Amino acid sequence: MITITEAAARRINEVVTERGVAGLRFGLTDGGCSGYSYMLDFEREADEDDMVFEQDGARVYVHPMHLPFLQGSVIRFLDGDFQTGFQIDNPNAKRVCGCGESFDVD
Repeated sequence: MITITEAAARRINEVVTERGVAGLRFGLTDGGCSGYSYMLDFEREADEDDMVFEQDGARVYVHPMHLPFLQGSVIRFLDGDFQTGFQIDNPNAKRVCGCGESFDVD
């Protein structure tokens, strides 16, 4: 399961409306200091085999191949003076690089 906070759902819904897309793709890319980086991108539609997680009308699409690495994650949206954007809390991340942009799992 992927959890989407109320603030993240609100922001996803705002962008979906502004861009005329359907939801947020949440996945992984290879790279970074520690092995994996998060990929967040807005999509016009879900792929046929995507897992779809929904909160307050906001949809997040995850490819089944990525789910074991992302299971239990919480997607948050921060809007503050020093940091604005999506933040991922992933219980599977065992090592995070110094810059916080990549992680590894066991």
